[in-house]
Amino acid sequence: MNIAEKKYKKLSIQVSLTGLSFCCFDTLNNTVTSFNEVHFDTFHKSTKIENLFANAFRDHPELNDSYDEILVIHNNNLSTFVPQPLFDENFLGSYLQYNTKVFETDFFAFDEIPNYQMNAVYIPYVNINNFFIDQFGAFDYKHANSILVSKLLVASKNKDEKKMFVHINTGHFEIIVVQNQKLLLFNSFDYSTPEDFLYYILFTAEQLNLNPENFPLELIGNIDAESDYFKITYKYIRNVSLIDVEDLRWNNYFSEAENRNHFILFNS
Repeated sequence: MNIAEKKYKKLSIQVSLTGLSFCCFDTLNNTVTSFNEVHFDTFHKSTKIENLFANAFRDHPELNDSYDEILVIHNNNLSTFVPQPLFDENFLGSYLQYNTKVFETDFFAFDEIPNYQMNAVYIPYVNINNFFIDQFGAFDYKHANSILVSKLLVASKNKDEKKMFVHINTGHFEIIVVQNQKLLLFNSFDYSTPEDFLYYILFTAEQLNLNPENFPLELIGNIDAESDYFKITYKYIRNVSLIDVEDLRWNNYFSEAENRNHFILFNS
C-alpha cells in the first residue's frame, strides 16, 4: 500500500454469540473515533448467526468503510494459556480438553503473547470468520483474553504484590492473577447469580493462599459500584475496586463506565 492510499483507520470488532461491538481507531493519533454495540435477541435461537451479522453490517455503514487494518476479536470462554516450553502447535486441542468440551471437528487457533513466552490457545467462531472473509477478504483475528492478559501483565511491571482481576462477560467471567509480569492463574467460570460469582472468586483466592483481608481485587467489564455483583464482593473482600481506566480515557471521549465495559476493545 503506498502512502497516498493509506487511510490511517483501523477497525476492531469484538464478536460473540450474543452480539458484537466495534470501534474505529484513528491510527495517526491513536484515538478511538467511533464506537457501537449490537445486541442479538437471544430468543431467536433458530436464526443463523451469519444473518444477524449481515443485519448489523446493513445497519452500520461504518462496518463497510475501508480500513488499513481490521482486527476481529473472538470473545468466548473456550481459551487457555500455555507456557512456551510446553507448547506444541500440533496438539492445540489437547490443551483445551481440561477446561472445555472439545470435539474432533473443532478448529483451534493460537495467539503468541509476545514478551511473555506463552500462547493463548482457543476455539474461534469459524462461521463468523467465514462471514468476515466474504466481507473484508483479509483481516487479523485474536482472542479477547489474549488482549486482556497482555494488558494486565504489562501494567503489573515492578509490582510484587499478587493482584486478582475479574473480567465480567454475559454468562461467564474470567479470573486473572498476576504478579510482576507473571501470570499466576487464568480461569473462566460460568455464572448466573452474584453468589456463584463470589463463590468462584473466594475459591480461587483460597487455592492461591490469598487472604480476603489483604489481596487487591479489580473488576473489569460491565459492572459498577451499584451492581449486586460489586456489593456482594465488597462484603467479603476488603480491598475490591473497579479498574482505573483514566489512562485508557485519554485516547477517547467515552465515559468511565464505557471504558471499563469495553476495556478489551479499546485496548485492541
